[in-house]
Amino acid sequence: MRSQVATIRCQDQSFTDIEAVIFDKDGTLADVASFLKSLAQKRSRLTDAQVPGVQEPLLLAFGVEEGQLNPAGLQAVGSRRENEIAAAAYIAETGKNWNAALDIAQSAFAEADSYLKRKADHTPLFPGTREVLQALTAAKVKIGILSADIPKNIGDFIDCYELTCIDAYQGVEGTISKPDPQLYEQLCTQLKVAPERTLMIGDAQVDMIMAQSAEAAGCIQVTWGWPNAKSYPEAHAVIDQWQHFQLVA
Repeated sequence: MRSQVATIRCQDQSFTDIEAVIFDKDGTLADVASFLKSLAQKRSRLTDAQVPGVQEPLLLAFGVEEGQLNPAGLQAVGSRRENEIAAAAYIAETGKNWNAALDIAQSAFAEADSYLKRKADHTPLFPGTREVLQALTAAKVKIGILSADIPKNIGDFIDCYELTCIDAYQGVEGTISKPDPQLYEQLCTQLKVAPERTLMIGDAQVDMIMAQSAEAAGCIQVTWGWPNAKSYPEAHAVIDQWQHFQLVA
């Protein structure tokens, strides 16, 4: 694996002795806003087909309101498991027992998957992303992906866009999800690098909190994934285009 250090500048912030850059996937590398909104709508409709009356409450729970997806909402930042639990809670409110509610939610989610096959096909790289990854590769800086998506989807995304530069990735499938720093630490272990020698690049507040809790060298928020994105105080720098992410040495 690559083993070099670099200085990276974002706006007026410089980060030195960086050995690895860890990227969030959805909303950072991949343009997912349209896909996630469609997925939330499909999941809500299919759940309502089994439990009438839950479609609108579920849409709000997922973060869809007035046809827009909240970038800080459950669908955008939560894991699949967290979304299933939220859906099951609304189903349980109708009088269903918990196991039945969870079964209905999981069934609706699986059916939604059958309509929106291969997420990677619907979530292209943002312009400039490949060039940034290539520059890091040329500088022999390690690259990781840490996403709330399931590991299968992350691997498929890497394969779909031929991102052979990715050294390791970490997804969410069990009970641990962002912003738990264990996820960050586990990926750093895979990359064989200390967290304090890494930068986190993400679009969500949970990315910033997770990186800070893991004592990363810095956390950079990107805002191009969502309309009217807000900046978070936990971010050391906020950028709205890849040109503001500069590899100095």
